[in-house]
This record gives sequence, C-alpha cells and structure tokens, in this order.
Amino acid sequence: MNIGNVIGLTLACRRLRRRARAFGRAEDGATAVEFGLVALPFFALLFAIIETALLFLAGQNLESAVDNNARLIRTGQAQESKLNGTTFIAKVCAEAIVLPNCTNNLHVDVRTYTSFGTMTTGEPIDSKGNADYSTFMFDAGHGGSLVLVRAYYEWPTFTRLLGLNFSNLGNGKHLLAAVAAFKNEPFAW
Repeated sequence: MNIGNVIGLTLACRRLRRRARAFGRAEDGATAVEFGLVALPFFALLFAIIETALLFLAGQNLESAVDNNARLIRTGQAQESKLNGTTFIAKVCAEAIVLPNCTNNLHVDVRTYTSFGTMTTGEPIDSKGNADYSTFMFDAGHGGSLVLVRAYYEWPTFTRLLGLNFSNLGNGKHLLAAVAAFKNEPFAW
C-alpha cells in the first residue's frame, strides 16, 4: 500500500468523524421533531377540552330554554294559546341558540301525573343504545296539574376519532337532557 493512499484514507476518516460530530451537535430540525412527538397528544387534549366546553354549554343552554318555556305551561299561557308539541319545540329552539338544527333534533315529552312520586325521568334509550321517542306526547294539563317536561337533544360528537368518547347513543351522538317538574298554577282553563 502506498503511503499517499494511507494518508488520504486517514484524512478521509478524520473528515468523516468531524462531519459525524457536527451532525450530532446540529439542532436545525430538533424543534420540528419535538413538536411531531408532542402534537398528537396536545391536539387530542385541546379538542377534548373544546368538546367538553361545547357539551356543557349546549346542555346549559337547553336546560335554560326548557325551564323558561316550561313557565308558559306552569302559568297557563301555553294552554290558553293552545300550544302543541311542535310550537313548544319551536319556542324552546328560539332560545336554545347553541343547538344546531334544533327543530329537527329536539324531542319533547310533556305529561301530567297524579303525584310527583309517579313521575318517570329515565332517558328514552332502548336496549341497542338508540333513542326511542315513539311514546312522547304533549299534555300540558289544567290548573293545578302536576306536569313533567322532558326535552332531549342528540348532540354530535367529534373527539371519538381521537379516542375520547362522549357519546352515549348507538349512533355516536351524546343525548342531552333537560327536565322540569312542577305544579301548574290554579288557572281556570
């Protein structure tokens, strides 16, 4: 082997070692790599917080709208103006501004009972996890009647794709509920 070749090989090895050390010390892409490792959990947490906040906001908005409109039944204004289930839903949806497509997705059950102890407030979910509104009715009663107003809205969820599942229905939606139980005022009609 020629001495020139040995010296050339030694210099090449030294250059290679220097470049390897320089590459190991370089931080040009470190931020991008670190963000790539943290991005998925960060965005999953961010979307979970947003969906939780929206879910609570929508639930509170529904409860407030149902409570305000249940007052129409309690005071006899609904009976006097001959409100039915469809018009009652329209009034609730006018106040529930957070609920998208409210008039098509809101289901209301208004019934009279003989005592508060006989009122049933269970969710209308069948054995397969689907909502069943087939028995819902609208009976606002008369003066002095005991009335139970139940309203249900199927809220769409989106974080189930990230592993967080807020849905309690078979179709992947979350069933929001608002209930008001009261005794009608003693109006004449």
